[in-house]
Amino acid sequence: MFSNRFTDMFEVDHPIVCGGMLAVGTAELISAVANAGALGFVSALTQPTPDDLRAEIKRTQDLTDRVFGVNLTILPTINPVPYDEYLDAIIESGVPIVETAGQNPEPYLPRLKEAGIKVIHKATAVRHALKAERVGVDAISIDGFECAGHPGEDYVGGLVLIPVATQQIQIPVIASGGIADGRGLAAALALGASGVNMGTRFEATQEAQVHENVKKQIVANNELSTNVVFSKFHNSARVAKNAVSDEILEISARPDSTFDDIAHLASGARGRAEVLKGGNMDGGVWWAGQTQGLIHDIPTVAELIETMVADAEAALGRATAQISR
Repeated sequence: MFSNRFTDMFEVDHPIVCGGMLAVGTAELISAVANAGALGFVSALTQPTPDDLRAEIKRTQDLTDRVFGVNLTILPTINPVPYDEYLDAIIESGVPIVETAGQNPEPYLPRLKEAGIKVIHKATAVRHALKAERVGVDAISIDGFECAGHPGEDYVGGLVLIPVATQQIQIPVIASGGIADGRGLAAALALGASGVNMGTRFEATQEAQVHENVKKQIVANNELSTNVVFSKFHNSARVAKNAVSDEILEISARPDSTFDDIAHLASGARGRAEVLKGGNMDGGVWWAGQTQGLIHDIPTVAELIETMVADAEAALGRATAQISR
């Protein structure tokens, strides 16, 4: 059992986070994470409307009496998102923790703080994390280049990014990207982090509400089974390697290509419908990290967390045993 600033601040048993995952962070998974003593985030924008989010929060509350949060990712979109209304749903539902990602969370902090809500902000660069600390968030989740989703444009891996961040940031830092087991938890703690965030690893659990083909594909894949797409358009994204993401790279490599040439392939709605729900692994793009190379089974969330904690303790013990006295 680990106890530190993170576990104390967020009232959890283990320094492990299941961050917000679009179309994956639903009540079944997040309640299981909470019941296992870790911190999970319902993904707000998975829900089509603020009222749908209210219902999903209530479903999660019905499944656990432990603490959980809501992820609110703030990004420019073609169709404007009613962020203030989603914020209303979060506050009115009594959610104690919010994970923000994307743009600067500062405009939303006064309302969150007034409601007594703690805020974790996800960043991919130390300069952005320091800005979030200055504006008043309670903790930082720092994403290394190994992560699924958007790793930023600096391309710095966790082995460097985590200690660079923790030596400058005073509030708790959660290591994200490249972590899928107890060895990763032990390493992150040794590098100065107070906890770890995982996405792909939690997607390959029994409670994750995605098609079984997705879970089996994650287990079958290895650390080379990802593509970084959209780099040409300064919006890099790490996704699973498949026929669609390969085609995106091929088109993007053409000197005269534009985003319009790949927009039909890059559709998130297509990936969610065809892959995550339909099980067609070449049906669209879907998020996955390099941690696929570390994932070899599909346990329950409780089994995963119990094993991670035990393996982290063992890994730290092995490391300590190598010190010559």
